[in-house]
Order: sequence, then C-alpha cells, then structure tokens
Amino acid sequence: MTTQEMLDERYGRRASPRRRIVLWSIVGVVALTLTALLGWTTVSNTLRSVTATDTGFTVTDASAVTISFQFTAPVGEPVACAIEAQDEDHGTVGWRVVEYPASEDHSRAFTEEIPTLALATTGFVNSCWVP
Repeated sequence: MTTQEMLDERYGRRASPRRRIVLWSIVGVVALTLTALLGWTTVSNTLRSVTATDTGFTVTDASAVTISFQFTAPVGEPVACAIEAQDEDHGTVGWRVVEYPASEDHSRAFTEEIPTLALATTGFVNSCWVP
C-alpha cells in the first residue's frame, strides 16, 4: 500500500468518479480540437500549393537561356515563378521572377527566356507559389 493510499484510508479521502469523468472529458475535447486544427491546416496548405516541373532548356548564347516548364496550381489563383540559370560551377548567372494571371486551367505550360551575365549551362524553375 502506498503512502497516499494509507493517508486516504486513514482520513477518508477518495477521488470522486465524477471529477475523473470531467477531467477525461476535458482532455478528450482538447485532443479532438487539436486534431481537427492540424487536419485543417494540412488540407488548407495543400489546396494552395503549386508544383512545378522543368521540361527542358536551351542555351541560346552567352546572354540568354530559354527554359520550358509546367506547373500545377489552384484554379482561379495567380502564380509567380522564380526561374534561374546557372553556370558549370552552379553559380547563378541569371534570375527572373515571372508572374502569371489567374486561370481556369489547373495545369499550364510555359516557355520563358532568362537574360544571363555569362554563359549558362542549365536553366530551371527554382520555385513557384501563389502570391
């Protein structure tokens, strides 16, 4: 028998079953609320996400690179994409942010030219987002 049990037996103090039910009810409500909040946050972030895929690039000359890409975005939302050109040492030689108006198409494809400061060896989409 523990000290607490001996004291409870000696002085007649017992935990009320009603008090225990109230405590577990509060814990359950808080847990359900936090679970619902986490679920809603996950779903709302996914609904506004943009996924971009590079489909090709062409080094025009030492002053430009043309890249082709497509993205999947929420319908009716404008999209901005950062496109980048790099040299053989992975240094950035060109950078551009392109904004596209809202569209009813879920997936769209584009070809853009990036002006460069030196000869680039690659061009790609760095990231896209809903502004």
